[in-house]
Amino acid sequence: MDPVVIPILVAAIVVVFLVASAVRIVPQARRYNIERFGRYRRTLQPGLNLVLPVADRVNTKLDVREQVYSSDPRPVITEDNLVVNIDTVLYYQITDPRAAAYEVADYLQAIDQLTVTTLRNVIGSMDLEETLTSREEINSRLRAVLDDATGKWGIRVNRVEIKAIDPPHTIKEAMEKQMRAERDKRAAILHAEGERQAKILTAEGTKQKDILEAQGTQQAMILRADGEAKAVELVFQAVHRNNADPKVLAYKYLETLPHLASSDNNTFWVIPGELTEAVRTVTRAFGDQSTAASPQPERPQEDGTVDADDTSRAGRVPELDAGSTVSLDAAAAADEAGKQAAAAVSDARAEAEAAMSPQVPRRGQSSGD
Repeated sequence: MDPVVIPILVAAIVVVFLVASAVRIVPQARRYNIERFGRYRRTLQPGLNLVLPVADRVNTKLDVREQVYSSDPRPVITEDNLVVNIDTVLYYQITDPRAAAYEVADYLQAIDQLTVTTLRNVIGSMDLEETLTSREEINSRLRAVLDDATGKWGIRVNRVEIKAIDPPHTIKEAMEKQMRAERDKRAAILHAEGERQAKILTAEGTKQKDILEAQGTQQAMILRADGEAKAVELVFQAVHRNNADPKVLAYKYLETLPHLASSDNNTFWVIPGELTEAVRTVTRAFGDQSTAASPQPERPQEDGTVDADDTSRAGRVPELDAGSTVSLDAAAAADEAGKQAAAAVSDARAEAEAAMSPQVPRRGQSSGD
């Protein structure tokens, strides 16, 4: 080999080594701290960077993305002297690579120890129940303390979360019993409240039902009274319009008497005191007609006139209405009306006695048999 070629090859190798040592390619979201002869020089940014070969070297390579650090469960004593195990989750980000490399030896260990001490100070001022229900307050207080302490380390704490709080097993059992008793209490209260509402609704429904029934009865009575009033008014108007005389009214009165005891349920029957007066009125009315009819000339019968012979052949007293005249003899009519009234009274009295004493047969039934 030519002795000139060997130095050229050695020189080329040295040049390639120097060029390779002078070029540094930094990935995205990474930061390189450069030291020149053991002293911090600068921080390389992402991309292609040139350094002095042999003189400059990379001391630390840091990731500036947000990172998550989960600590192991640590025992913490509460204000009521209960030991609980608490583990936390920390979200942090490196904002100053130089401070993170030179201000603290191990920033993760420093953050972990600071989190434990701060957590013990915060939990030590709370009892167990407050600790379990005040996670937001604990997180905010932890974040404030850690952010203030790690600022000079070039680290920003974005968020601190309590992942789990584990009380002792006996405390868990007591809490479960308390929770079960509280749920049973709420269930009993809800059941009692439901029964109360059901009774109230039932009472209101019964009240509304009674009110509606009473209103319906009232309306029915009012309508019935109105109907009876209108019926009486129509009868009154018909009587006055047809100009009914006392003979017709007395005869209708006697005609109604036998119906007073027609029901089988009647055990007591009162004979009106006006019965004799009604009989006397009928007798007087027909007697006046008999005396007044003899001197009067014979008049032709109208369409509504009843023949006395036909009435006597039928064996009954003719019904008197407002538009008819009776040509029956006065004495015979009075005698017949008195007989019928007496028979009606006797029949009604016999039926009343038969209803009061079932062993005694009724007069009407014995005569009919």
